[in-house]
Amino acid sequence: MFVITKDNFRSLGVVMFLGFSSGLPLSLSGATLQARMTTDGIALDQIGWITLAGLPYTLKFLWAPFLDRWRWPFLGRRRSWMLVTQVLTLVLIWSLGQADTSRPGESIAVWALLLAFASATQDIVVDAYRTDILSPAVRGLGASSAMLGYRLAMLCAGAVALGMAAAWGWATTYEVMALAMGVGILGTLWGQEPESPSGQGHSWQETFTGPWQDFFARSGALPLLALVVLYKLGDALAFSLSSAFLLRGLGFDLVQVGMVNKGVGLGATIAGSFVGGGLMLRWGLFRSLWYFGWIQGLATLSFMGLAAWGHHFTGMVGAVFLENFTSGMGTSAFAALLMSLCSTRYSATQFALLSALAALGRVLIGPFAGILAQQTGWEIYFLVATLLALPGLVVLWNLRREIGALEQVEP
Repeated sequence: MFVITKDNFRSLGVVMFLGFSSGLPLSLSGATLQARMTTDGIALDQIGWITLAGLPYTLKFLWAPFLDRWRWPFLGRRRSWMLVTQVLTLVLIWSLGQADTSRPGESIAVWALLLAFASATQDIVVDAYRTDILSPAVRGLGASSAMLGYRLAMLCAGAVALGMAAAWGWATTYEVMALAMGVGILGTLWGQEPESPSGQGHSWQETFTGPWQDFFARSGALPLLALVVLYKLGDALAFSLSSAFLLRGLGFDLVQVGMVNKGVGLGATIAGSFVGGGLMLRWGLFRSLWYFGWIQGLATLSFMGLAAWGHHFTGMVGAVFLENFTSGMGTSAFAALLMSLCSTRYSATQFALLSALAALGRVLIGPFAGILAQQTGWEIYFLVATLLALPGLVVLWNLRREIGALEQVEP
């Protein structure tokens, strides 16, 4: 039976702290900033520019190779970049809070874009650090710990920040949020530096082509990429219009949906991720991906049943809990898979590329989701979401040997 060592426990704590510092800036340069601009009377056309601040999170794989190749002359390859980006993020959160919203909205958008760039860069190196420092057996729990920290930070930068702004004003709120980045800095200083591979980044060509050459040298590279895209596709379709389904399809009000989605849903996701991470200690990577894939796919049928049942609050709570709980289980195993597919030499670049590829299916399925729901109705919609889990499971089964090998050796 696997026993979590003192070093593993320390790493899980560090990963949770780093998850907090990754989640904190996202709302502060996005939804919370939009709320601030709205209350300050900024015109909607100027607020619209703020959505572009999310671009660095999508494009971060473009500069990820630089973080694999270069290091600062302190704390090592990973922790030095984490500290630099965390301090920069802290300064930018503080500066964004002091910005004058009476000036043209574009100036606020520039600050938000700079903050998102620093935050996305931090995400690159935090993902790489988590990949490098966690042993294969605890990667599921590591993903759960990171998710817990990330979700708590989103709560602080969202609901808590809005409450603080109402009481103390926006400048003070952003100052407090900037100081909260100290959680991540503490995690960086507390953590151990992963062992760096020798001969790192001898040439520009290796910096940008090495990650691809390394990945495609492994057995089953193309099917593995297909698995990355397909594994959470049915889950993504189920979630993409879940709020619209509850509000428009079933007639629940905003308070009910907000309470259940943000309360029950958040708690269920975190609980499911830790249950999934714990089961991975016993089952390993392939069995966990296999069982969790079936469970999260079948759980979508609860929404199909709710669509047939109609407006029923208890049923809604149960369906949201079940869907989020099983999704949390699948997410913990899926994050462990992404970490297992990365080589220590190129973990920053490869994880950024794989996570971007995983997000591609979720992004592209959005327009299809609206058309499907409108043309077929909600029951068929969630049946299709359930069936969309099958292609990923078929690919997963065909890759059982390759994934089993990932559990035996470090990539």
